[in-house]
Amino acid sequence: MDFLNEYRKKLITAEEAAKIVKSGDWIDYSQCCSFPTDLDKALAARKDELTDVKVRNAISALPIAVVEEDPDQTAFTYNLWHCSGLDRTYLDKGMAYHEPMLFRHCGSYYEQGIAPVDVAMLTVSPMDRHGNFSFGLTNCCQQEMLDAARKIIVIPNKHMPVISGLANDHIHVSDVDYIVESDTPLPTMPNRNPGDIDIKIAEHIFPYLRDGMTLQLGIGGMPNALGSLIAQSDLKDLGMHTELMSDGYLELYKAGKITNKKKTLHRGKGVFSICMGSEELYDFLHQNESILSAPMSYVNNPTVMAELDNFISINSCISMDLYGQICSESSGTRQISGTGGQLDFVTGAYSAAHGKAFLAMPSMYVEKKGIRHSNIFPHFTRGDIITTPRTQAPYMVTEYGIARLVGLPTWERAEKIIGLAHPDFREELIQAAEKQQIWRKSNKR
Repeated sequence: MDFLNEYRKKLITAEEAAKIVKSGDWIDYSQCCSFPTDLDKALAARKDELTDVKVRNAISALPIAVVEEDPDQTAFTYNLWHCSGLDRTYLDKGMAYHEPMLFRHCGSYYEQGIAPVDVAMLTVSPMDRHGNFSFGLTNCCQQEMLDAARKIIVIPNKHMPVISGLANDHIHVSDVDYIVESDTPLPTMPNRNPGDIDIKIAEHIFPYLRDGMTLQLGIGGMPNALGSLIAQSDLKDLGMHTELMSDGYLELYKAGKITNKKKTLHRGKGVFSICMGSEELYDFLHQNESILSAPMSYVNNPTVMAELDNFISINSCISMDLYGQICSESSGTRQISGTGGQLDFVTGAYSAAHGKAFLAMPSMYVEKKGIRHSNIFPHFTRGDIITTPRTQAPYMVTEYGIARLVGLPTWERAEKIIGLAHPDFREELIQAAEKQQIWRKSNKR
């Protein structure tokens, strides 16, 4: 088969590709680094010709043309599986809408017809001599999305690394409808430098870490602080099994801490599902035989995590209440991120032999007027989204300590949680616990 000839027959411009979209269509931009920058701009240019076009994406790192050029949503409605800082600005302005999901189930939403796709647009690596385009930095639920699509447009880009996967890591030219070439740089996500509170939290978690553990790290200042502690430590032969690979892992690879030699599943191979970070990270991943991508339905499957001895999951949250309910995705009704894979990893780490899950947050925050507020509430009442239920509350961490909550009665939970609170708020939390009848009468202040 002449793959190059087939490639040329399907090659069109971004403007021609945008004309495939019809009013009423559902358009899928895939997720993260697969974002189709050139097609997004070409589609936005048709805003006066289209109505009721629904666009789906996740974790936007670049300004979205269909949002920026159509703020009144005359033509386009922007929907998000998971939210970045940029996405929050769109949500706050009513220019986008969150689409709640569990990451391990995301692919099934496409398979079951819950998430329709008329046109799929995604950035891939250049075609190889066998006619394959690597999905590169985004495995996730890419294949399920493409299987659901009526039309598939791929955007070969020389900046997209070629990454081998356990499954669903490429698409063949014969399965593609149209091809639009691009050399636009991929979206990047800079690492956030840790603050003093991030460092204190990381120091509480560090004593629980062991040689040979397999590590799942979220993104942000606290995971970065912990990554730096690990990189400077004597820990060795760590493994990687994570939904999102960021520069925190790159630091650990460069320090020789991650070897994957002790993993009880996929020995010698680090596993991820999506990746966002620096160009240096993307270069590190290109044709790196020691790292595999995998579908989110696999990476985030608790039964898979259960096969990883000494599996450690570390993520951030926003707030919690005295019952152990944990909010990691909203402030009141304001959407901040999404459930993503947090509940997946809390469940999976608990199932793994010697596994542990940690959820961390600052004990309080200071608003713009300088007023301090506790991130620990007597109970949730403002519309905060419960991401992790109290029945699965794992190790909780603030700058004031660490507490394991699973299985504890309400009075003991209240004691431990109040111990994690900022001292200025502890007395009023005790009073609230007494009023809620979850404070043991014999307990001393």
